[in-house]
Amino acid sequence: MQRRSFLTTGAGVVSLNAFPYHLFAGTEKKQASDIVTLGPRKIKLSRLAMGTGTNGGGGSSNQTKKLGLEGVSNMMRTAFDNGINFWDSADQYGTHPHIKESLKKTPREKVVILSKTHASTAAEMKADIDRFRREIGTDYIDILLLHCMMDGNWPDRKKGAMEYISELQEKGIVRTKGVSCHTMAALKTAAITPWVEVDLARLNPAGVAMDAAPGEVIPVLKQMKAAGKGIIGMKIFGAGKLRGKPDECLQYALSQDVLDCFTIGSESSAEMLDIAKKMPAASVRG
Repeated sequence: MQRRSFLTTGAGVVSLNAFPYHLFAGTEKKQASDIVTLGPRKIKLSRLAMGTGTNGGGGSSNQTKKLGLEGVSNMMRTAFDNGINFWDSADQYGTHPHIKESLKKTPREKVVILSKTHASTAAEMKADIDRFRREIGTDYIDILLLHCMMDGNWPDRKKGAMEYISELQEKGIVRTKGVSCHTMAALKTAAITPWVEVDLARLNPAGVAMDAAPGEVIPVLKQMKAAGKGIIGMKIFGAGKLRGKPDECLQYALSQDVLDCFTIGSESSAEMLDIAKKMPAASVRG
């Protein structure tokens, strides 16, 4: 098989119909429950995060609509019981109450909680962090991200929120901070912005629901890593569009040195456990 038969010329997009497993085969099996170190604040968390919003907006997500409060919280506790201690939420998904319910039976200090804010000003950020902590039932947020950056000058628009988050970090209310990006311009800015300690980046082999093709995104992520930033992968299954190709998507993500870990929004405990079960074989399949 020639390389051109599975790569789109110049884009670095891999055809999943003829996936080149050997190109992404590692030598060490990787587990969903492996504890990795994220970013300069050295946050210890599981390689796989339990996502809560494959598609989310307006205070709900596909998970909350399908599973409800008890279903999502049970799934998060099942993840924790299987060594997945990283819970990914967002104000936009309305999943803070689901985490609060999960924490009723899970020690707070043993889980890493990520949330995301749309705040731009200091006043908006103050209101958000106070509400987030009430909704989750916690004194602190482990990872707080500015959500869905779209333009290259986002630090100018978000200056007030950024300054306030830095103050929260000094007080121990936020452990580490960063952004999620949804355009190449925003991603490139994140790479050169010292304030950013963690980036939530879209990456999958087919280039679905990404900022650009993998061949364009990966060099920027390498620049981030070289600057000491932590990188969490998202859209590993292309916002659900690649759910039918889990082995290929998992092997691709697990082979990327630019990703410290990644989040996947399962829609059932069975799906989450199946993903975790597939990861060791996917990481070394040749």
